Amino acid sequence: WTRKGWPFYQITPAQYLFFGVPLNKCYGWGQEVYAPSSGEIIKAEDGHKERPRVHLVSDLFVALKNAYTFDAEKDDLRSVAGNYVIMKCSDHVYAAFAHLQMGSVTVSAGQVVRKGDVLGKVGHSGNSTAPHLHFQLMDRSDMISAKGIPCAFEQYEKFQDGEWVTVYNGVPSDTDRIRFV
Repeated sequence: WTRKGWPFYQITPAQYLFFGVPLNKCYGWGQEVYAPSSGEIIKAEDGHKERPRVHLVSDLFVALKNAYTFDAEKDDLRSVAGNYVIMKCSDHVYAAFAHLQMGSVTVSAGQVVRKGDVLGKVGHSGNSTAPHLHFQLMDRSDMISAKGIPCAFEQYEKFQDGEWVTVYNGVPSDTDRIRFV
């Protein structure tokens, strides 16, 4: 994957715009999501349906509707997060994994997991415009009130000057194109 701006789907742009993309034609959909460290599962929500296709118009409608109408006090968090897992990594460090595939969450609240255990699969649930994993570190288990914490990765590759370069214990910038091998 060396081309900048490569699409997330395996069909033509015209098919995407007019008919949408079946989820199984999207790169990443259904890939396993692993625990980044050992810890305890605080919350695991599953059963929230995914839209069967990625479609620009309908997905933007859902995003706009949630942006203007979501009320954290009374609405179900799954309408924006979809199927999700909250994991306690250490004192005051929690990880959230959102937009998971319906029926894929393999953990439950109170369960202790080890680094590398499967938590679920990448999906298109909740306020998602395409299959992806929303991952964030935060200072408490409540996604609504938590403050984000910077995330460093043990090892990844960054595309720089036409080639992949290995980075150790780094924090990618918001414009870096990265991959894990």
